[in-house]
Amino acid sequence: MSLFRAFSQRLYLRIWLAVVGGVAVLTLLVGWAWRIAAEQNSQALAPPPREIVLRDAAGQPLLAGQATRLPGPPDEGIAMRIEGLDGNTYHLQMSPRQERGGPGGPHRSPEAAFWLRPPFGFLWMLGLVSLAVVVGVFPIIRRLLQRLETLQRSVQRFGEGDLSVRVPEGGQDEVADLARQFNAAAARIEALMDAHKSLLANASHELRSPLTRIRMGLELMGAGSAPSPAFRQEIERNIAELDQLIDEILLASRLDAREADMGTLEAIDLVGLAAEECARVGAELDIAPDAVALEAQGVAKLLRRAVRNLLENARRYSQGAIELQLAREGQGPDARAVLRVCDHGPGVPPAQRERIFEPFYRLPGASEREGGVGLGLALVRTIAQRHGGSAHCADRPDGQPGACFVLALPLALLK
Repeated sequence: MSLFRAFSQRLYLRIWLAVVGGVAVLTLLVGWAWRIAAEQNSQALAPPPREIVLRDAAGQPLLAGQATRLPGPPDEGIAMRIEGLDGNTYHLQMSPRQERGGPGGPHRSPEAAFWLRPPFGFLWMLGLVSLAVVVGVFPIIRRLLQRLETLQRSVQRFGEGDLSVRVPEGGQDEVADLARQFNAAAARIEALMDAHKSLLANASHELRSPLTRIRMGLELMGAGSAPSPAFRQEIERNIAELDQLIDEILLASRLDAREADMGTLEAIDLVGLAAEECARVGAELDIAPDAVALEAQGVAKLLRRAVRNLLENARRYSQGAIELQLAREGQGPDARAVLRVCDHGPGVPPAQRERIFEPFYRLPGASEREGGVGLGLALVRTIAQRHGGSAHCADRPDGQPGACFVLALPLALLK
């Protein structure tokens, strides 16, 4: 069973088996043809002995024995050796027969054409057998390699801009595995392109709103009316919102570019980082006993941005205290730091807990009530993935209303 699986999953083994099988069949047929040709040739050169009796005019036998034809060119006649019954050996020599033409005269028996006599007959048979083997092996190899041509055409179409092209994934060999990898890569590239298009479309929409409000404010100021403090605060708020949006868009674009250098990896004190960010927004910090001295490898500014986004998101929606829980999970290479930011807000429906991590996605009505542009949680997940971690949304562990956002980071050294 394992041998059959190996041949079914390895294209080169299947091609090798087809070629070896064809060569083996060709060898057997050539040997068979060689044997037939050799037998015919030996029969033509050395015919079996025959009984011969030489009688006189009265019918009395003069000589009897076994006559064997001796090899020699046909144009020299026929030479025979006779082993007589009396123990003596005799030789009989006959001159070549003179052919005579004419409808009634004797004639020579027609011989086979030269291309049918040995060795030409063998060569013709070998050629026919080779042609049969070639015709038989070609469909097998053609069937195996036809999927490569399909993959080649699909790659060409994909390179020409058709990102929706996919390749059939039938089979278990290398071509099927390559087709699956191509489809996965094509789907990923198509998703990234769609995400970039959505990013540009949403960014243009989000940029338009604060710019419009700033423009209206400038027009009112140009009309001669003195701006009130509230008006100035509104202008400043719009400018801050615009600056934050541009900063988040640029950071999201840099994080999407995997080759972009986001900073130097270093050991980061997660306890100190969490304490600073909690003090900034007035959140409660709960540190587990095994997480008093907890360090993770990462880029400090990115991890700080991820924690800050979670706390600001909780403050935006929470109707009570905000709590950040810091704990350690696992041992050895699987050890990780887990940060849980829990709030007392309306919570997130289970069906929306993955979508809220998409860029510019917000819960229905959230933008009208609480503001925001919908990039904060998307940046948190991207930063976590860049550090080999994860981010997700869950219910509060105590069962109270609200949401709990979990950020998990590996403690092992990133490479």
